[in-house]
Amino acid sequence: MTQMLPTPRGALTPNRPLADLTWLRVGGPADWLFQPADAEDLAQFLRDLDPAVPVFPIGVGSNLIVRDGGIRGVVVRLGRGFNGIEIAGDLVTAGAAALDAHVARKAAEAGLDLTFLRTIPGSIGGAVRMNAGCYGAYVADHLLSVQVVTRRGESHEIAAADLGLAYRHSELPEGTIVISARFRVPAGDPAALAARMEDQLARRDASQPTRERSAGSTFRNPAGFSSTGRADDSHELKAWSLIDAAGLRGYRLGGAQMSEKHPNFLLNAENASAAELESLGEYVREQVRASSGHDLQWEVIRIGDARP
Repeated sequence: MTQMLPTPRGALTPNRPLADLTWLRVGGPADWLFQPADAEDLAQFLRDLDPAVPVFPIGVGSNLIVRDGGIRGVVVRLGRGFNGIEIAGDLVTAGAAALDAHVARKAAEAGLDLTFLRTIPGSIGGAVRMNAGCYGAYVADHLLSVQVVTRRGESHEIAAADLGLAYRHSELPEGTIVISARFRVPAGDPAALAARMEDQLARRDASQPTRERSAGSTFRNPAGFSSTGRADDSHELKAWSLIDAAGLRGYRLGGAQMSEKHPNFLLNAENASAAELESLGEYVREQVRASSGHDLQWEVIRIGDARP
């Protein structure tokens, strides 16, 4: 198989276990893990790669379950060559590998308000793909455009208006890898922005199991959001309340558990397998559907093969 793959300047590792690259610490190996040196290296590799070989981009694994059998194909993980942050006037350009929290802090220091990103786990590439948001603000509110590399190795810019951004959703073309994003950001007082972020962190830590192995919110809120992804608080229905009403707060299956503190957080409580985590999630969906009629949709991304 080595002869089938191009030779990049970045790191290309065969049969690479992925569990240590996800927050839930589960998952089998990827056939190949590619960490490109820079955008040109990524584009050249994809251009020369056999089109029949699947490609799966991942970020820091904060919203991901890799199944126990691993991933057939090439997993692309962007690193240091893709984590830059540039600020010019009211524009913030962040590499896809830049952590959301770091972008929020750097923007605040420059007097720009991206504070909603401070408590969102993960990196900018994932935030764009999922139209991440909290505290009533979303990526869609500020995003101008993204720079991408296609599966054919072509690099170009896509306007935010062409991404189909909705609640926890975007319409990036299949195989497209986001390498950077550009935001237009409102001004704010740096001290006030810093204080707001500290308050947000305190509120998050008080209500969420931040010290446990989780992947953030497991299921999307089922209703009450506009097409742009902005919450309509007058009609919003919370996934956690449906799970709680179904009697599943703290419910456990093997090493997997729904959090006692926040029942929409799926935890690797004790050496859970990916199969246990996914099975518990599907059981929760089944019970919530039976008790309330609502069909919860996964927010956590699940990829790869089950263990044979």
